[in-house]
Amino acid sequence: MSAAPRYVPSRPVPRAAEWRRSSHSTGMNNCVEAAVLAGDRLAVRDSKRPAGPCVVVGPAAWRPFVGLLRTAGEAMAGEAMAGETMA
Repeated sequence: MSAAPRYVPSRPVPRAAEWRRSSHSTGMNNCVEAAVLAGDRLAVRDSKRPAGPCVVVGPAAWRPFVGLLRTAGEAMAGEAMAGETMA
């Protein structure tokens, strides 16, 4: 079994991409933006650096990543609620 790469190469920002920001964004440029590209790929970039590089992933990588974030977010919300009931 090989180890995961330590460096993930980024790509130049696609010119024709329509970037969308998360509805959970606070509007303080502390989030990522995503754009759907040809070939069922997704580009992700830092909202603070719109002219900077982006990472391009396929659905096979993106779906498990989002699922992991949801699971972690639900766990954190459950811990926060448990802490409120103990106060």
